[in-house]
Order: sequence, then structure tokens, then C-alpha cells
Amino acid sequence: MPLIKDAMTLVQEPQQMPVVPLSWFLPSLFAAFNVMLLVFLSGLFFGFPCRWLAQNGEWLFPVITGPLFILTFYSLVSLNFSDPGILHRGSIHEDPMTVHVVSVNRRAFRLQWCPKCCFHRPPRTYHCPWCNICVEDFDHHCKWVNNCIGHRNFRLFMLLVLSLCLYSGALLITCLMFLIRTSHLPFSMDKIMAILVAVPSAGFLVPLVLLLLIQAISVSTAERSCESKCKYHQEYNPFDQGFARNWYLTMCAPLGPKYMSDVICLQRPVGTGWIHEKTQPSPPCPPEHGSPGPHGPQPQSSSTAGKGPLGSGEAAIVLQESQAFPCTPPLLHTALGT
Repeated sequence: MPLIKDAMTLVQEPQQMPVVPLSWFLPSLFAAFNVMLLVFLSGLFFGFPCRWLAQNGEWLFPVITGPLFILTFYSLVSLNFSDPGILHRGSIHEDPMTVHVVSVNRRAFRLQWCPKCCFHRPPRTYHCPWCNICVEDFDHHCKWVNNCIGHRNFRLFMLLVLSLCLYSGALLITCLMFLIRTSHLPFSMDKIMAILVAVPSAGFLVPLVLLLLIQAISVSTAERSCESKCKYHQEYNPFDQGFARNWYLTMCAPLGPKYMSDVICLQRPVGTGWIHEKTQPSPPCPPEHGSPGPHGPQPQSSSTAGKGPLGSGEAAIVLQESQAFPCTPPLLHTALGT
């Protein structure tokens, strides 16, 4: 009986969390401010120094900065509304005491139970405290766009950082060239606007370049920002498949279908027959190797569902769950890169 009470407490924990009213307002306002700041500085740039250069035959500068602005604005707005790889919330009938273990490159991973989303998280899936969601292949939460960076929008994030670096550098160079070309002219409004654009461009350029280098190193070594903080891989990184393969899987490999598209089917009420079947004691099954599925070969895992303390022991992915929910997407396949 104490074990059952503990399990019920874990399942009902999200209902006891205090909800802060309008907690989304300030982060969303900050993200909107960043978009408006980009548009405002770009308007000053194209309206004053870039206009003067174009009127004097220097068409190279607007030809380069114009497409860079469009690319930067598109990537910034798209990243604000992108899906980072949100995993659907589980059912209250899920058993938090069931232990699931999967193997990735000869290393066992115990799937951690998320008390807020009520399901066992695949490897490299974390719960974002800002968005209150579980994100597949979670990297970090970007406050500049008020969105998580994960499996489905990491490429868009890299495109944004790269385009910001190029656009900031182009703005800085263009403003400096304008000030040099007009050094013999008296001080005017065009020079004031050029200085107002060049100063923030130079201030953002240095941290953006550093961020781009850090992210490039992380992709090359198959690391994630959240894992570097907690030293997730102490011995070796089982997700590292080499420099070229890491870049391909991160930037070019197919993303697969969205999990949220099947959320209605996945969260349908659990039948009483399945509940009765799962609660019945069953003898342990022999270990079973992964078989090929719609997304490639599955990772090797044991197939014995055991009960024990939360987050300890070894067990297989419960086959009855996949049989009872035939439309469930293969979370582990995409999370493990298979």
C-alpha cells in the first residue's frame, strides 16, 4: 500500500504545481522587442547610410545587405513560432514505477520519468521549465526568441546565428565605409544614423561569432548545451558518430513526422481491458533484440518490465503498450538517430 500511494503522488504532482498568471507575457514581449529592434535598426540603415551609398553609385552594399536582412528576419520570425520537437503528454494511467532501459552504442540508458508530462523520456529528452514541455534532443531554451532549441528547429537556430553574424558584419562594414566616404562632408543626419547602427552591430557581432563557434564545436562532437553543464557523458559520448556523420545527422538528415500531429490518437482513453492486462502479474520474458521498423532498426533493449524505486533497475520497453497503442510514433528511434 505505501508503494501505491507513492506512485499516485508522483502522477498527481503536476496538479500541485503553482501556476503563475501571465508568466508568458514578459518573455513573449522580450522576443517581440528583439524582432522590432532588428526592423528598427535595419530601417535606419537602409534609410540613411545605405541610401546615400546607392545614390552615389555604390550598389554593392545594398545588394549584399538586402538579402541578408531578408534571411535574418525570416529565420528570426520562423524560430519564434517553430516546433522544437515537442513530445505529447502521457496518460495518467502510465506507471511511473515501470523501468525502461535502452542501449545506444553499447551504453545503457535508463529512461527517466517526467512527473509533469507523465511519460518516460527518451534519451536526450528534457523537460523545459520555461515552456513546461518535454523536447526531443533538447539543447537549450533561447530567451531571445522565447522558444526551446531542440531536434526540429536546431537547423533554424544555426541559420539564425549565421545570418546574424553575416548581417551584423555587413552593417558594420557598410557604415564604416560610409563614414570614410563622407569624411570630407560636414556632420549630418546620415552620419548620426550610421553611428547609431554601427555601434550595436559591433556590440552584437563579437558574442554572435563566439556563439557560432561554440555551436559548431557542439555539432562536431555531438554534444548538447545542457549536457555540457551537467557532464552527462563522463566516459565517452555514445551519440558521437564522427565529424561528417554528426553534421549530416544534425543539419541534413530527415526530421521525420511531427509527434504532435497524432496527439489526439495517442491520448485517447485507455481501455479497461488493457489496464486489467497490464496489472496482471506476468512471468519475465527472455531478452529480445531490436527488430527493423518503419524508421530503421530499433536499439537493443531488454523486455522485462520491473517494479522498483523510481529511476533505478533495468527493464524493457513494455510491448503491451505498443500493441495497445498501434499509432504511437517511434520516439526512441528518432531520439537515438536511427
